[in-house]
Amino acid sequence: MMLATAWTMALQGAVGHLVEVQVDISPGVVGATIVGRPDASLLEARDRVRMAITHAAPPWPSTRRVTILLTPADLPKRGTHFDLAIAVGIKGADGTLPPGSTADTVFIGELTLDGALRAVPGVLPMVMAAAARGVRRVFVPEPQAREAAMVPGVEVFGVRSLAQVVAQLRGEEVPVAAPVHDSRGATLLTWRGDDRADEVDMADLVGLDDARFALEVVAAGGHHLMLTGPKGSGKTSLAERIPTLLPDLGRDEALELTAVLSLAGGDNPPGLVVRPPFRAPHHDTSKSSLLGGGAGRVRPGELSRAHCGVLFLDEFPLFRTDVIEALRQPMESGEISVSRGEESAVYPARGMVVLASNPCPCGDYHPDHKQNRCTCTEVQRREYRRRVSGPVADRIDVLRHVLPPGRADQGAHVSREASATIRDRVTAARRRQADRYAHSGWRLNAHVPSHLLRSRWPLGPELERRLEHEVHAGLLSRRGATRVHRLALTVADLLGLEVPDVACLDTALRLRTGEPLVLTAVGRAG
Repeated sequence: MMLATAWTMALQGAVGHLVEVQVDISPGVVGATIVGRPDASLLEARDRVRMAITHAAPPWPSTRRVTILLTPADLPKRGTHFDLAIAVGIKGADGTLPPGSTADTVFIGELTLDGALRAVPGVLPMVMAAAARGVRRVFVPEPQAREAAMVPGVEVFGVRSLAQVVAQLRGEEVPVAAPVHDSRGATLLTWRGDDRADEVDMADLVGLDDARFALEVVAAGGHHLMLTGPKGSGKTSLAERIPTLLPDLGRDEALELTAVLSLAGGDNPPGLVVRPPFRAPHHDTSKSSLLGGGAGRVRPGELSRAHCGVLFLDEFPLFRTDVIEALRQPMESGEISVSRGEESAVYPARGMVVLASNPCPCGDYHPDHKQNRCTCTEVQRREYRRRVSGPVADRIDVLRHVLPPGRADQGAHVSREASATIRDRVTAARRRQADRYAHSGWRLNAHVPSHLLRSRWPLGPELERRLEHEVHAGLLSRRGATRVHRLALTVADLLGLEVPDVACLDTALRLRTGEPLVLTAVGRAG
């Protein structure tokens, strides 16, 4: 009897588990058996691995019984990336590989029938999880070696075939093999304009001083935002410029986002993603597309793809009710838990949710009767606004009513700050937050739980009394008061203050309730 072990990873959402692949080759009924809760694609690995070994690293033990155990046996295992570890385990059990050559090594990759390797999704989170378990060497398909090398402290071998893996483990000269095709899709259409975000700037916007400052606060503190106003008032233009105010992602944030995109698969940018994402799904999107899910393997949705960036939901009342209500938990907790059958996955969702809404179905309602061209009835307007339920509205930090700029705002003398200038202030404010939360695990003001805010970063007696008054007067809920507290901290960070003052709290209350801002109170022209 011959027994050998190889190692690989299993993914449950964004969590990676180290899987031991034990292979036994012994006398008995000829055949290959995989045990340990494999799915259908993993059961098919028997035929893929057998033909790959036959063509690339013979011989296959055709007169013996091959038993492959994947442990822990109670963990569901899905995907084709187990192929390489299974093949290595078989070559170890038949004596081809030296004893101990697979120790402290993880093998990831799908095999073709001729022994070539194919790229698989989720390599980065798998390598991150392997490194956390003390693994210091990984073998991955060649196109994904750059992705795996983002994880510090791990020696990465990018290989093209099973024959190259066997030669490397035996200490022999590595044979030549055909390049591995990248699994990412190729963009065939040029009308998408994927780089259109590079060409927008806050300097393009005319007027809208109130909303511009609200965007600066949102970008600095990571707060959720809702923009309302008649069609053509500039809601979409404002939302799509928020990424231009955000600094590049830090190392940890970039790794998290790149890992999520690796799990999602598809046409993702190569290498480490350092710019905050901007996602804007259509209002007809499904709940599983927005939050994550799908048939078979659970994949992250648009909300997780916008991690550390912006998720823009335009025409928000037109989204389905189940989609609107499903945003409650992730907007509050910053993560999404998805369960499908036996699989449960948790994905990060610490992006800013930006909602845009017209005041009525036709979009022409204007508070000024002279400009109001709305044809909707009051009942229609009320029902339209009611689609954004109270619990969802209570989780929005900043509310802004946007009106089209007047003629006075369109003059050439009006100063228009560029995104780069505002981004410098946002970056400085985020540095202050990084210092404040350096030993707490939080990054931005919007992320800090309410009990920690009150105990460790209080507003001061006078401001606390005013906030309590707003709550007892029914103008704010308890959750709303927490969000005002966070906003006051962000306004203070933008102004370079150690603690918020009365003007900061007043501005935070106005941002929360939608009242017009007094921009001179925060050092902005108004």
